[in-house]
Amino acid sequence: MEWESFRRSDNVEDRRAEGPTGGGGFGGGQLGLGAIIVLGLLGWALGIDPRLLIGGAEMVNSARHQYTQSASPPKTGAPDDQMGQFVAAVLAQTEDVWSDILPQQQGIAYTRPKLVLYSGSTRSGCGGAQAAMGPFYCPNDQKVYLDTSFFRDMQKRLGGGGDFAYAYVIAHEIGHHVQNLLGILPKVQAAQQRAGSKAQANALSVRLELMADCLAGVWAANANRKWQTLQPGDIQEAIKTAQAIGDDRLQESSRGYAVPDSFTHGSSTQRTQWLNTGLRAGQVSACNTFAQ
Repeated sequence: MEWESFRRSDNVEDRRAEGPTGGGGFGGGQLGLGAIIVLGLLGWALGIDPRLLIGGAEMVNSARHQYTQSASPPKTGAPDDQMGQFVAAVLAQTEDVWSDILPQQQGIAYTRPKLVLYSGSTRSGCGGAQAAMGPFYCPNDQKVYLDTSFFRDMQKRLGGGGDFAYAYVIAHEIGHHVQNLLGILPKVQAAQQRAGSKAQANALSVRLELMADCLAGVWAANANRKWQTLQPGDIQEAIKTAQAIGDDRLQESSRGYAVPDSFTHGSSTQRTQWLNTGLRAGQVSACNTFAQ
């Protein structure tokens, strides 16, 4: 995939420097061993229970830690490292494509979401975010959350990888933002809450995720028509990734069998089918998984 010549989006929030706790305050008030020893000796000399001094110092340290985190916002704009540059470039292209085709095809203006890069864990408008959750879109703050270690896992554990495959993952999450702008996401979430069983709620989730796969294909098709970004093998990379992250493939690799009623994202076959549908059609209207 050719991406180096793309412009870079400024809508990237880089929290990777916050470390694995993501500024959430976990452990933020803990003291080092040296400080505990000093406070213990001071308490002994003054006749004060050392636990009171240590506890008070931890409270002050925690408050200072939380203030520092809130007073030091994450970096915004395109990061300097190669992975950050790649993410900012792909995000910029989704912005340019959807800003064109969403008004044309659906009569709706496109608002640009933020993409948060983090390492290990961070906070989001939908609660805590952890690397183990994988990339996700939060409609409450209209941000995509991405720990790029997911890309390494795609290569090492899931058998997927490559620039276009990574771009497909980002575009899938942007697809959820498009669903939110179309009003589909809140309707499905409300229907899930009314669902009579977990299996019914899961079935709605599958349709939502397959639609996001299709919308990723719509983005890729329109980007390629405009800029000829796709290179030989790119489509195969994305299809291989779609197959690797199908619910059936993941369940079979983890426990030896698949339980379709528990699927939340769709089977390998379904994910490949809907990605291809978006790639061939290039139209949002082709992605109505709820009519199938």
